[in-house]
Amino acid sequence: MYLQRRNRILRKSPAIRSMIAETRLSPDDFIVPLFIDEGAGIKTEIPSMPGYYRNSLDNTVKEVKELWSMGLKSVLLFIKCSDELKDNTGKEAWNSDGLMQRSIKAIKDAVPEMLVMTDVALDPYSSYGHDGIVENGQIVNDITVEALVKMSVSHAQSGADFVAPSDMMDGRIGAIRKGLEGSGFSNTGIMSYSAKYASCFYGPFRDALDSAPGFGDKKTYQMDYSNRVEAIRETLMDVEEGADIVMVKPALSYLDIIREVKNSVSVPVSAYNISGEYAMIKAAAKMGWINEEKAIMETLTSIKRAGADLIATYFAKDAVRILG
Repeated sequence: MYLQRRNRILRKSPAIRSMIAETRLSPDDFIVPLFIDEGAGIKTEIPSMPGYYRNSLDNTVKEVKELWSMGLKSVLLFIKCSDELKDNTGKEAWNSDGLMQRSIKAIKDAVPEMLVMTDVALDPYSSYGHDGIVENGQIVNDITVEALVKMSVSHAQSGADFVAPSDMMDGRIGAIRKGLEGSGFSNTGIMSYSAKYASCFYGPFRDALDSAPGFGDKKTYQMDYSNRVEAIRETLMDVEEGADIVMVKPALSYLDIIREVKNSVSVPVSAYNISGEYAMIKAAAKMGWINEEKAIMETLTSIKRAGADLIATYFAKDAVRILG
């Protein structure tokens, strides 16, 4: 049989497959989410996220040092706020001596070159568990944005390199940029959760921070998973308002959105490989149904192949070890 072109020639050995691979992962691609709790000497495994932990600040600093030694250069911080500090204003979010603020300072003191990104949303601080302030059973936009600006400026004052608004309120990127500039933090970046969908895959994350909504759901501010064009509109608005990096969240059910966003903007695109996606692989691997290492690498490669320049993932350490 004569064939002018035999495509399998370029697949015949590991060496040639590696040589012509179109998509490559490296530690530089990963943002490592960290969950931080009050206290000392605390390392609490999250039941729905096997192998992932909520650490006290002292153990968080140790973790950050290990991450840096592995070549991981960026962390995204989330804190677990004590119940007694939660209210409907979220004012603990901009407490200069709050857990987030102390965490930023401690990490930058311990590993100054580590890129520190911080979650900006009110749900960890809200007595209602929502990303915004509640009035008459509704999440109100403009007052929430004012709170998010205070929160962002407080993070910048503590030394954050990037603030990462995950709330999906209208107009918050422009307001945060204005607030940062007006407070003298023109070098603080914004990584916007531009296309954040209302997803069932967030469950384990909410377990980690005890931040599930106390009533209703988040569909009046997070996006409907049926929509594609809306994601592009939201992302372009965030870029116009001053976002330095845009994010699509979740990742795996939204690879098409990642690609469309990548094709539409000239800023870096990140994607969040979220807790439910992590938990599914861990659970299936535990049952012996899939090979965990292969599933991790295929998953992360698919996200990067779709167009993500950066990937926030709980698999970051695993991936670096696999990459060797």
